[in-house]
Amino acid sequence: MINVALLSVIRRWHLRDGMSIREISRRTGLSRNTVRKYLTSGVVEPKYPARSVA
Repeated sequence: MINVALLSVIRRWHLRDGMSIREISRRTGLSRNTVRKYLTSGVVEPKYPARSVA
């Protein structure tokens, strides 16, 4: 899972610094599709699945 700090770095690199999705994926180790998903969705905070109570 991606955390909030990494998500903010991805958004800053792409939106402010103009870095390509490919370069962001190289630096973070995430796939290009994952980076693209978080950039296009506009999500500010990643959503985690709900815990199942046993």
